[in-house]
Amino acid sequence: MTGPAHLDLRALADEHAAKAAASPHGRSAHLLLHDGVLRQTIIALTAGSSLDEHNAPAAASLQVLRGRVSLTIAGRRQELAAGQLHPVPQERHGLLAHEDAVVLLTTVTV
Repeated sequence: MTGPAHLDLRALADEHAAKAAASPHGRSAHLLLHDGVLRQTIIALTAGSSLDEHNAPAAASLQVLRGRVSLTIAGRRQELAAGQLHPVPQERHGLLAHEDAVVLLTTVTV
């Protein structure tokens, strides 16, 4: 297992929001936990930044820690706000930040 036994998600959100703000691409990501097939990644995006469409893992969920984002799937948008948790569908998808945002992505890979 990679990663500490416990994490301060607020401190990590602050850290990666600052890194995203300083990045020319407007984003920052860090793998927090890698335990067998389970992975958790914190992703920060500045307003207007996005992650292009990509293939989905076997199973995943997206928890919005702060801000507002849209999960984009086949031309549709599912808007999510801070405090919301949403499953990531098993199809190509992307992520768009409507305002500065930090999310926790949990995935299971096979």
